[in-house]
Amino acid sequence: MQISKDMLIGELIMKNELIAPMLMRAGMHCLGCPASQMESLEEACMVHGIDCDSLVNGINEVLADK
Repeated sequence: MQISKDMLIGELIMKNELIAPMLMRAGMHCLGCPASQMESLEEACMVHGIDCDSLVNGINEVLADK
């Protein structure tokens, strides 16, 4: 499985149990907020000042190993 920056946060955290902790470690501590569930990963990264391409690459590397 691969993720992309246009995927919704709610969709991502349902795809794999490893994704939510990775997002939390990156600084996205608002995963429980209902509004965050409808944001794309790219939008959430912009709000939190996170390099989205780097985060996507890191998550995809971890998922590829599983």
